Amino acid sequence: MSDWNALSDEAFRAQAREYFEREFPAEYKFLARRMRWAECRDWYQKLSRKGWIAPNWPIEHGGMGLSPTKLLIFYEEIEHAGVGRMPDQGLTMVGPTLIHFGNAAQRAEYLPKIIAGEAVWCQGYSEPNAGSDLASLHTEAVLDGDDFVINGSKIWTSMAHDATHIYVLARTDKQARKRQEGISFLLVDMKTPGITLRTIRNIAGHEEFCQVFFDNVRTPQSNLVGELNQGWTIAKGLLGFERLNIGSPRRPLQAMEKLEALATARGLMADPAFVERLTQLKLDLADHNSLYRRFVDQVRRGESLGPDVSMLKVWSMDTYQRLSELVLEAAGEYGVMTGDVDFDGTAIDVLAPFYNSRPGTIYGGSNEIQRNILAKYVLQLPS
Repeated sequence: MSDWNALSDEAFRAQAREYFEREFPAEYKFLARRMRWAECRDWYQKLSRKGWIAPNWPIEHGGMGLSPTKLLIFYEEIEHAGVGRMPDQGLTMVGPTLIHFGNAAQRAEYLPKIIAGEAVWCQGYSEPNAGSDLASLHTEAVLDGDDFVINGSKIWTSMAHDATHIYVLARTDKQARKRQEGISFLLVDMKTPGITLRTIRNIAGHEEFCQVFFDNVRTPQSNLVGELNQGWTIAKGLLGFERLNIGSPRRPLQAMEKLEALATARGLMADPAFVERLTQLKLDLADHNSLYRRFVDQVRRGESLGPDVSMLKVWSMDTYQRLSELVLEAAGEYGVMTGDVDFDGTAIDVLAPFYNSRPGTIYGGSNEIQRNILAKYVLQLPS
């Protein structure tokens, strides 16, 4: 079936739920970490063969073309079935960016490979001294004949050790008047000589991040996306997609499911004070869902995401952290135990939401930076 939007919401949800619960490998359900490519390759390719790998892409580019409501249902059912997050930068970032900003040759080269799982992407944005202040990046790309030569490093690069390609923001004009000018957006094959990796262990003990070093790395000029020195415009568009992805309700929803299961197992639903706090978080999550649908609808209409998308990232991660803190509180003395804890026959990893939500207010642009963006560009407050 190609027009999933023709189904009723109930029929689509039933199909998605049945498929995810039946087909996703049981041993990888509800992982407390990101899935490695070796673990999820078969699942990725199974979704690709079914035509379900890119629910947010237009049909003409190999996606499902889901409406905002159907897309939200799709992600809700992924969470309900415990489907872990795959290395998905190609699906959530590179694909939409090439569809909006790339040329026909780049789309023909890379989009089919992303759909097929032949190209696995990571993001080359943050640097050791340029994280939230991304415009101060120092990684440099110099045009030499038909190639750009890249030198510098990127850090906090999620799943770079599994990636076949990386998209890189690099400075191509050091004389530009403003920091945001003179930056270009480049696509790079990770097998290119001169690229080395150093893995970084996160707070939960998982090697999810890497630092990527570029030493005279050459990438063809044809891998420049958009115009030379205009990468900041593309980066802003891609950051909009990233904030939409980070702002998805799926993480807070999963934490809410853990919280409700824990509260039921520990008899907390009989405590009026706890129920009041739980209800407030449910209302926050309902607001979050409504806001997310609004921005998904914008993307579906082909509209660019504006600076107001920053409030989605702020609300999502703040809500996620509040939920994770109440999970620990509800767990009581068990809140310090790592891994699954048995609560009257229900296994719950109470620390996973807390660990996963801690960096949420930092990555993708810190929440402080997002509030500055909202203050300056939405509320028009003075700097």
